[in-house]
Amino acid sequence: MTTKSAQPTVTFTDEHLANGLRLIISVDRLAPVVAVNLWYDVGSKHEVEGKTGFAHLFEHVMFQGSRNVGKAEHMALVQAAGGTLNGSTWLDRTNYFETMPSHQTELALWLEADRMGTLLDALNQENLDNQREVVKNEKRWSYDNRPYGSWYEKLQGHLFPPEHPYHHTTIGSMEDLDAASVDDVSTFFRTYYAPNNAVVTVVGDVDPDEIRRWTERYFGGIPANPSIPALGDLSLPAILGEERRETVHDKVPLPRVYVGFRAPAFGDERLDALDIAAQVLAGGKGSRLHRRLVRDERIAQDVALVPLGFVGGASVCAGWATVRPGVPVESVEAALHEELDRLAREPISDDELARARALIETEELAGLSRVEERADRLSMYATLFDDPDLINRMLPRYLAVTAEQIRSVAAEVFRADNRVVLTYLPELPPAETATADETKPDAEPEASTADDAADDEEVAA
Repeated sequence: MTTKSAQPTVTFTDEHLANGLRLIISVDRLAPVVAVNLWYDVGSKHEVEGKTGFAHLFEHVMFQGSRNVGKAEHMALVQAAGGTLNGSTWLDRTNYFETMPSHQTELALWLEADRMGTLLDALNQENLDNQREVVKNEKRWSYDNRPYGSWYEKLQGHLFPPEHPYHHTTIGSMEDLDAASVDDVSTFFRTYYAPNNAVVTVVGDVDPDEIRRWTERYFGGIPANPSIPALGDLSLPAILGEERRETVHDKVPLPRVYVGFRAPAFGDERLDALDIAAQVLAGGKGSRLHRRLVRDERIAQDVALVPLGFVGGASVCAGWATVRPGVPVESVEAALHEELDRLAREPISDDELARARALIETEELAGLSRVEERADRLSMYATLFDDPDLINRMLPRYLAVTAEQIRSVAAEVFRADNRVVLTYLPELPPAETATADETKPDAEPEASTADDAADDEEVAA
């Protein structure tokens, strides 16, 4: 039985300027605010060997000024107008966004257009060197020097072959960042930061005709790039074909087991079922993994499982369990695998399915209640699927997922020959100086949530 959602319909217009820029407008008179959201169809999957990290580096450079906007002035102008802003980069896209009082909409559109059209006027060696160091420090902070920080980098490397663009992380390598020249990043910008490779979405208390006039005025004169390179074949086998394991001795407070699987690509309805499966397994304190590992057997401090949707060949489903002090790591890993396997073999109760659907519905409706989230989703569905109306169809798709579809996708994905297992163990002090207290792990690990797994590389506004 399916549940009919009470989701309100998001109405919008969808059109193109002569230079190819896609403009989506959705009017919402509830409050005098507006979200301006710009997606570029470029992410780390568009990078080539030896030039990784460019998409994320350029996200930082985009805040260093343009022809008519000084260094860091974009942020200053938005904040002085009472708005907020940021940018983020991921494997499949880069986006920039402002939430403003609605009477400041024109300012946000002008700022985005100025850096799309004239950013190279302000790009110089000093700006590049400055932001290169910022990104390198971010890599040290988020990956290299953070407890468990390397897990996702390692997971990507195991799940995707070296020739696949998802093999490397969005932040790239230190060596490639060091080697990036002004000419390199200028070429990257001219190739991908073109109006025919972008979607501008405006959601909020606006006059659509005014938005069209401002968009045409500020973006209309920016030339298209008719030769944006096409991506190659990103298809992959549905399963990894073997189990891959790695043990990492690191400065971590407690052992932790990570698991990762290849999963259906974003847009595939099987990934919808996997999202529901993740709620059954790890969606809060009533989930199977939490009940067994954390509450009943008390062998884990915390558990998580999250599908990460990518459009290029395969997605990732990743999870972890942090081991309680004194518990054998092998016991936690075995219980984790048993629960994933059980989902594919045993029926899901009506109560479990209703609970999982309710969690998904709550998350979806909470997101769609915010103008900035609606703008982001309209841009996302237009960029990745050429179908912004997916914003109105995704929740009904989730609520239509059946127990049998969950069981089927669990059987496809949670296989021993499709998984990566990373085991993080605390580094031990030298034997001659170790004491019992020094070798005892801390009582609590660093806080970690599913959001860490899917964290975009962002510029702090």
